[in-house]
Amino acid sequence: MSSKLVPPHGGKGLVCALLEGAAREAELKKAAGLKQVEITPRAKGDLIMMGIGGFSPLSGFMTKADWKGVCENFQMADGTFWPVPITLDVSAADAAGINVGDEIALVRKGETYATMKVTEKFEMTEADKRWECEKVFKGEGEESADDKFWEVAPKDHPGVIMVMGQKEFNLAGPVKVLSEGEYPKEYPGIYLKPADVRAMFDERGWANVAALQLRNPMHRSHEFLAKIAIEVCDGVLIHSLIGNLKPGDIPANVRIDAIKILIDHYFVKENIINAGYPLDMRYAGPREGLLHATFRQNYGVNNMLIGRDHAGVGDFYGLFEAQQIFDRIPYTGDTGKDLQCKPMKIDWTFYCHKCDGMASLRTCPHSKEDRVILSGTKLRKALSEGQPVVDHFGRDEVLVRLREYYAGLTEKVEVKMQGAASGAAM
Repeated sequence: MSSKLVPPHGGKGLVCALLEGAAREAELKKAAGLKQVEITPRAKGDLIMMGIGGFSPLSGFMTKADWKGVCENFQMADGTFWPVPITLDVSAADAAGINVGDEIALVRKGETYATMKVTEKFEMTEADKRWECEKVFKGEGEESADDKFWEVAPKDHPGVIMVMGQKEFNLAGPVKVLSEGEYPKEYPGIYLKPADVRAMFDERGWANVAALQLRNPMHRSHEFLAKIAIEVCDGVLIHSLIGNLKPGDIPANVRIDAIKILIDHYFVKENIINAGYPLDMRYAGPREGLLHATFRQNYGVNNMLIGRDHAGVGDFYGLFEAQQIFDRIPYTGDTGKDLQCKPMKIDWTFYCHKCDGMASLRTCPHSKEDRVILSGTKLRKALSEGQPVVDHFGRDEVLVRLREYYAGLTEKVEVKMQGAASGAAM
């Protein structure tokens, strides 16, 4: 039976660079004799996504023309939509010993993740990095005005800090991926490849599917978003980031436990799939919302839930910029090259005492004082400081697991509250 799901992004099907079996063993043997290049955690996640088809149609790291087109116009050199650069940075010392046409091994902490055929090597000056940051990370709010952005971002915006800290050169070229890292072993049944997820959708007869992006424990607002989508779609993929986060964020295994508890007690299980993906956060705000939609299309998802402050970073972005950016991206009319996963835009959600339930600004006529403002940051701050969590903020069964995690911490990390998380801008 042919699938009715949205096709993978890029018009080439699932492009998977992962080798298995004898081909993998032969490539690993060859890699041992190649120049070894140490990669960042971000590049590790990017490689795994290229390996399993999550970054289709990418089969390697971007060229300078791709990098420039993505930053400037949301399009790679061939016109295919892509919102965030996928590049591999190396030091000047490493770059000096690598020529176009060389094969290299990409390693991290002693493990070989891929081999790469270098097709291009280009310098990234400080001016290039600043330009990338302005294109990718700047929003439209007060914090994003030129003078304010460069006053605040280099010390407070984790995405900007990451890009400005990249090494002096980028390498481009196709890869052969040789490892999925720790994810299959540490997250069995949660770490799923796009082909696996698509097969699950097909088995359930789903064609119209929404995805809920999570990097925080699932609170009542997330639950409400998922249930709105269940009412109008065939099913929902709860898709959690299981790569690296910033200090103070709750680790993936705890968040996965919390989601399982919530599904067991408050969802019809046949309408939900709980999974994780192996990327690090890029903290790219609205552009990251677009990236979430782009790779979710490869998993078979055609609706991306975008609520308040999706992929937000401090107060750098307006509360609904991640929704508005979908209205500004280019469309060529080529369904293979254009983004086909559409945003499911949801207004600010909260628990209202007078409504006696979850509501949004579109449905609730009551005052701010009647509402319990929900955010992952607000929840983490209360739990990290041992403060009581306001009634109706989260489910009791989930809070038990989260309090257990915080009670076991020997070192606390301060959680800063911003306007979006506190509800001050409501």
